[in-house]
Amino acid sequence: MLQRRVEAAWRARGALATCLWPLSLVYRAGVALRGALFAAGVLRTERVAAPVVVVGNLVAGGAGKTPAVLAVVELLRRSGWTPGIVSRGYGRSGEGVLDLARDMPAGRCGDEPLLLRLRSSAPVVVGRDRVAAARELLRLHREVDIVVSDDGLQHRRLARDAQLIVFDERGAGNGWLLPAGPLREPMTQAVPARSVVLYNAPAPSAAWPGSTAQRSLAGATSLADWWAGRAPDRDLLVLLQERPLLGVAGLARPGRFFAMLRAHGLQIDELALPDHHPFTSLPWPAQTRDVILTEKDAVKLPPTTALGATRVWVATLDFRLEPACEQALLRLLPTPPAVREE
Repeated sequence: MLQRRVEAAWRARGALATCLWPLSLVYRAGVALRGALFAAGVLRTERVAAPVVVVGNLVAGGAGKTPAVLAVVELLRRSGWTPGIVSRGYGRSGEGVLDLARDMPAGRCGDEPLLLRLRSSAPVVVGRDRVAAARELLRLHREVDIVVSDDGLQHRRLARDAQLIVFDERGAGNGWLLPAGPLREPMTQAVPARSVVLYNAPAPSAAWPGSTAQRSLAGATSLADWWAGRAPDRDLLVLLQERPLLGVAGLARPGRFFAMLRAHGLQIDELALPDHHPFTSLPWPAQTRDVILTEKDAVKLPPTTALGATRVWVATLDFRLEPACEQALLRLLPTPPAVREE
């Protein structure tokens, strides 16, 4: 698959990356021109009527933004805020701004925004225009007093109070911009202003100082129980060790999910699907007895899905920020309204 070959080339400055390097110069020029237009005031940054926290990454592909957004929402709630979420809604049908309902099909709103809506219970509004989405979020949900933007690090028109920049094990890759490398924008010598760096990896993988995320499996549930909102069960992971499983992942980097399953003693065969796989039909053989998959895949298998004789289990991720990361992020924000009123 061409995409996988290119992503493999981003790890080093080999033949394929070198062939693509002239195109990265064109990309760099476009990034520089856009930055100059913002600096000159031709393009303007717009503020919305609430503080904004952007969770994003400098590299293309999944680095762990979705669990990081969930962790930030939980942190803000504990700190006295009432957060809402905006997201682009990658892969959804339709344009414009859309307020998500819990029973909305993933194809209409995007799989990651629907997962954020179900897991966080926070209101979620999707739209390519993050400013319009944030304003609609605040208009429809008057209780929201802070906006968390899922991705949008390069969406400079939306003013932000704080940024959480997420890296995974790849770090900055070969250090080149797209398409010769994974970077969406040049990596500066110092951490950008009002930014906190999070490594979704066992150790820091890039030059910037930052904290590492604590990542493990919280447990598993049946697909029906997951949709009913029941808590994951760690003991179920132990029970599943006794049976052969088909591990299914429609992720940009499915290997990380499969490795976590094996680390918990599960015996799996792997079925790696393209990122954002739509699940319009079941991708495994009809005779498959037990399947274990990610929450991002579960949102595309509603309770009405006909599964035949297959038992489908959902592995739930436990993703936590270090206290130092939490405090660094909170220091960039104003005092929550509820605390100011005390």
